[in-house]
Amino acid sequence: MDRRSFVTKGMAATALLGSETVFRSRVVVAAAAAAPRAVGNSVEVPAQAFSEPAYVRSGSLTWSIGNGLVERVLKYSPENGLHTESWIHKVTGTNFLQHLPKERPWGPSTTWGAEFGFQVGSENLEGAVPGPSADFEFISARTQDISPPGKLLEIKLKAKKRPIEVSAHYAVYSGHPVVRKWIAVTNRGSQRVTLSHVVFEAINLRPVSPSEKVLFAYYGVHPREIFFTGRAEDPAIVEMAPVSNEGFVVMNEAPGWMKRTEMNWWGDGMQVMYDTDLFPFERSLKPGETFVSAKSGVAFFVEGRGMVDPRWSMPLYTSQVLMRKGSSYQPPWFYNTWEPFFQDYNEEIVLQSIPVAAKMGLEIFTLDTGWSNDYDANKPNPEKFPHDFDGVRKELESQEMRLGLWEPLAVVSSESQTYREHPEWVIRTLDGEEKSADFPGKNDRVMCLASPYRDAAAERINKLIKKYNLKYVKIDLTTVFNAYGEAPGCYAKGHYHQNWAESLGGIYEGMQYVTQQIYRENPDVLLDLTFELWGQKHIIDYGLLDAGDLDWMSNVDDSFTDSAGPRQARTLLYHRCLAIPVETMLIGNLRATTPTIEERFGTVIGSGPLFLGDLRKLTPDEVRWYAEKIKWYKALRASVPIQEGFFPLGNWLQPNLVAWDGFARLSRNGEGMIVVFKNETKLKQVDVQIPTYPAGGFQVRSVMTDDSLGSVSGQQFQTGFTVPLPGNYKVQILEIRTK
Repeated sequence: MDRRSFVTKGMAATALLGSETVFRSRVVVAAAAAAPRAVGNSVEVPAQAFSEPAYVRSGSLTWSIGNGLVERVLKYSPENGLHTESWIHKVTGTNFLQHLPKERPWGPSTTWGAEFGFQVGSENLEGAVPGPSADFEFISARTQDISPPGKLLEIKLKAKKRPIEVSAHYAVYSGHPVVRKWIAVTNRGSQRVTLSHVVFEAINLRPVSPSEKVLFAYYGVHPREIFFTGRAEDPAIVEMAPVSNEGFVVMNEAPGWMKRTEMNWWGDGMQVMYDTDLFPFERSLKPGETFVSAKSGVAFFVEGRGMVDPRWSMPLYTSQVLMRKGSSYQPPWFYNTWEPFFQDYNEEIVLQSIPVAAKMGLEIFTLDTGWSNDYDANKPNPEKFPHDFDGVRKELESQEMRLGLWEPLAVVSSESQTYREHPEWVIRTLDGEEKSADFPGKNDRVMCLASPYRDAAAERINKLIKKYNLKYVKIDLTTVFNAYGEAPGCYAKGHYHQNWAESLGGIYEGMQYVTQQIYRENPDVLLDLTFELWGQKHIIDYGLLDAGDLDWMSNVDDSFTDSAGPRQARTLLYHRCLAIPVETMLIGNLRATTPTIEERFGTVIGSGPLFLGDLRKLTPDEVRWYAEKIKWYKALRASVPIQEGFFPLGNWLQPNLVAWDGFARLSRNGEGMIVVFKNETKLKQVDVQIPTYPAGGFQVRSVMTDDSLGSVSGQQFQTGFTVPLPGNYKVQILEIRTK
C-alpha cells in the first residue's frame, strides 16, 4: 500500500469491525462496568505552572510552543517536511511522542505522524513524510498574542507539486495543559480545486505501549478498544495508562456529523479530521480562496494528581477557552413554555405565569413554538396575542425579566414570503423533490443554509431580536438533517455547494455564518442551537459551542412522577461533564411542578438551570421554596467560580433507584457545592471522596435543612467525608465555603 494512504487505512479496518449502531449498543453495556475514576493521593503541582505565561521559542526552522505545563517542539526539514519532534507533559516530564517502528503491515510511515494531510482531487499531500523529499516547502513563521492570554504560532508552507499554500496554526494558553491546532489551505492556482480527506492533526502520541493503555470514548467516559473511530458523539476521546494514571484527551472541534477521530491501528497515535464516509467532507476552493479547518486540542492530565486531574483541567479549559462568552458568563435561570402547553398557550396564560416566574427568581421567559402562524414574518399569532407582545414585554421587564423566543432556522412555511420569492433556496432530495417538514406546520419547506438563504435567515432573526428586545433565542428544527433518521444534505443545483457531499459541511458552515451575523449586531444575545438543529439526539460538541452559546440538548419526559425525569437528565449530564462545560447544556424538560421539586432543583443546578411546567399550579409554599433556593444558588454562583471543577459522584454512570448518585461543582480553592441524590435507597448517609480536593479548611452547611455540618478539611474530603441525608428530602445539597 502506498505510504500516502494514512487517511484511509484506519477507515477500512473500522468498516470491518461493524457499524456505528453496533458500536453504540456495545458501549452502553460496557460502560456500566468501568470508567475513568479519581485514584491516588493528591500531589500538588507548583502554583507557578498554572500561571506561567505561554511562550514560543524559535531556532533554525525549529519552534517550541508551551507554558509551565506542556511543550510541543516542531521542526521543518526539506526531507521530511513539518513534524512534531517532541510533546512533553512538563508536570511529569513524559514525552508522549514515543517513536514507532518504521514498518507496519501497510508499509513505511513516519515515526512522528503526518502532522496534517488532505487530498486535492486524487492526490494526497501530507505535512510530514518518511522522505526523501517533503511535499511542502517552508515559507515563513510568525507568532502573536491571543486571547484568552496565550501565544499563537503560524507556520506557512507551499506545496511543491500544486499551487497550494498551507498555514499550520498552534495555540497555547497560560495555565492550560493543552495545545490547540488547525490548518488554513489557500488555492494559489487559476483553477478551482476540491479538498477532501482533511486531517488537521495527525501525530503518534501515546502514553505507554499499546498493551498497557486504555481508551474511553463517548465524551471521554465509556470504555472502548484502543483501535477506535470517533464520530458525532465523540468530541473528546481519552487515552491513558492505568498504572501511572497519565494520559491525554484528544478534542475534535469539527461540527456534528462532520467530525471523525481515528485512534490508529492498535495504538499508533491518532488523526483528528473530518468524516470521509457517512458524512463525507468536501470543500471546493476558488482561485485565491482560503479554507480554515476546524480545530483540534490535546490536553494532558494525571488522574488523581491535584489540579492536573482531568475533572479540574478540562472544565477550566473548556469554560475559559471554548465557551463563546468565556469564564465570566453567569448562567441565567430559564423558563420555557414547551411543556405542558406545547403550542396551546396564549397571552392570558403567559401573563398569569410571569408573576410566578418572577417570584421564583427566573430571569428569561421563553415562548416556545406556537407564538406565530408564520415565523418568517416575525409576527405573533393575533388570535393568541391580540396586543402583539407589548403587554408581555411590559410585564416581563417590570419584573426585571427578559423575553426569549423559539425560532426555526431553516424551516419556513410554504406560504411564507421567503419561499414564494425564492423557491430555489429549498433543499432538494436525491430524486429532485423539495424537502418538506411537517412541523411546526403541515408541508413546510426546509431551506438550504449553503445558499443565499443564510443571509435572509440572519436578517430575520436580527430583526426579531431588536423588535422584541430578546435576551435569548432557541434556534431549532432540521437543517443538515433532523435527529430522527431522514436523509441528510442537499442535491439542489445553483447553491454554494458544488455537490451533495459539499452541502453537508456547507450547511454547518451556514449555521455558523448566521450566528456570526447575529452576534455582530446583537453581541449580548444568548443563542441556543438545539440538538435537532445539530442533527443528533442529545448531541453537544465544540463545533456547536463555537457557533452558539447553549444547546437545548434533550427533551426528557417529566410529565409524571414515574416518567424518565431527573435521573435520565442527570445521566445525560454526567456522561458529558468531563468534555463539555456544563452550563452550556439546557436539558429539557424538567417541570418545576412535578414532585419532588427538590430533586428537580438539585438536578438543574448541575447544568444550565431550566424549568418548564405550568407554574400557575405551584402552591405559594412551593413558590417561596423555589425563590429561597434559587436566590441561594445565584449568590453562590456570583461569588464562587464553580465552573472550574465538576465531579460526578456515586453511581453516576447509570443513575438508578437502588444506588445514590450526585455531583460536586467546585472552584479551585475548594468552595462550591456537593449535591447528593439518594433515589429510593433509604440511605441516611453516604461517604463522598474527592481525592484531588484542595487543601485548607472549609465550613459546610446543608442548604436543605440550613444546618451547619461544621468545619471540614480538604484532607477529609480527599480521604472521605460522611454526608448526612435528610429524611424528608430526596436530595442533600451542601454549600462549602472557606473558613
